[in-house]
Amino acid sequence: MSNMRSLNEECGVFGIAGAQDVAVSTYIGLFALQHRGQESCGIAVNDAGVISCRKGPGLLTDVFDEKSLQRLKGTSAIGHVRYGGDGDLNAENAQPVAISHMKGNLAIAYNGKLVNAGALREEIEMAGGVFHGTGHSEIIAYTMVRERIGSDSIEEAALKTMGRIKGAYSLLAMSPRKLIAARDPNGFRPLSIGMLDDAYVFASETCAIDAVGGVFLRDVEPGEMVVVEDGKLTSIDSGLPVNKSVCSFEYIYFARPDSIINGVGVDWSRREMGRALARENSGVSADIVVGVPDSGRSAARGYAEESGLPNTLGLVKNKYIGRTFIQPTQGRREHEVRLKLNPMSANVKGKRVILVDDSIVRGTTSARIVSALRDAGATEVHLMSSAPPFRHTCYFGTGIPGQDVLIAVNRTEEELARLVGADSLAFLSHEALSGILEEAGCPVCKACFTGDYPIELPAEPEKNIFQKPIRML
Repeated sequence: MSNMRSLNEECGVFGIAGAQDVAVSTYIGLFALQHRGQESCGIAVNDAGVISCRKGPGLLTDVFDEKSLQRLKGTSAIGHVRYGGDGDLNAENAQPVAISHMKGNLAIAYNGKLVNAGALREEIEMAGGVFHGTGHSEIIAYTMVRERIGSDSIEEAALKTMGRIKGAYSLLAMSPRKLIAARDPNGFRPLSIGMLDDAYVFASETCAIDAVGGVFLRDVEPGEMVVVEDGKLTSIDSGLPVNKSVCSFEYIYFARPDSIINGVGVDWSRREMGRALARENSGVSADIVVGVPDSGRSAARGYAEESGLPNTLGLVKNKYIGRTFIQPTQGRREHEVRLKLNPMSANVKGKRVILVDDSIVRGTTSARIVSALRDAGATEVHLMSSAPPFRHTCYFGTGIPGQDVLIAVNRTEEELARLVGADSLAFLSHEALSGILEEAGCPVCKACFTGDYPIELPAEPEKNIFQKPIRML
């Protein structure tokens, strides 16, 4: 995928209630979600009302070992993997957020992005609230605590909190007796429910439920809150107006191909995008189809199946390099892209290549890959994106940057092809993308393509100069 500046958050959450060795299960589940965040991670466990938490910057293998997992004793747990934006590596932003308040303990982990975070934070600060980091998880935690003080139960406080926070969130909250999972009324971010023996499991993707040996039950519905207490699961309707609009980028790039999101298989959806891309560009002549590893491979397979061209291994990925998209600084991203992909000269030399990538955002990576294939002997390179052109900022946690760095803004496909050095360039139409997923029963948010946002975007208040994090050196 072409490089982009990561301004917002995209993360993974995992929770389990009613089991033994919950820390180990959470670690395994988070390991399956490591592709969703590599900058920090954490696990909080509940042992008879006592919540213990370990978190820090880095991969799971950097933060946890056998001894640390053994110290995390309890029967319920929640965990989190996170990536941060440019300059946003403050350790205080790691999740889960675990706090004590006058009615007990609380731990929270969430995936998403609030659009009214500024107003909520300002309100909390004006009431004397103190923040350690700059993440939205603290805002959610403090909002829930304030609601809990005037509520009879944690689920009542959570429902009130859902009514106050606006935007994208798949949320896990753990109190001394309960584990709560909630999803915003648009269902921007995925959240699944599974069973592991008699324990309930929650995860951002079904692949994490598979990883722990669990059985997928269903998704948490948009606007739904579920509560696990004493081994029983209760569903509560938040009463918020539901407008189902799952982030299309989950299917295009973020989710693992072996995951199922809202009843739609990710690998299937990507192959269908590739098929549609081939139909829309049937006039392009070529010899082979090459997918950009890893998230472009499924679309490339679909393109090859539809076009009748051979799907050829043309790029080899270094498996020890993390996902380029979620590296926090442009310098690190560019350095790692050079190490990440190497062209197969024996397979592309003398060939006209259809190069299928999941998306094109800034275009810098695309230009380097096209150049590398030409250097390896490809006679033509036709770049195809299985996503529509990004022309608008995402406010819901995907990290799509401002229009000033989006390569497709105010440019034709012919102009873009010249910029990246390709013989031709084409995007999947957003109509085709919507048709694939909506026909499968999953309406999606495509605001980053069309500028049509599914919720109203409140004006942000003036930035508080005290929101800069304290650096611990």
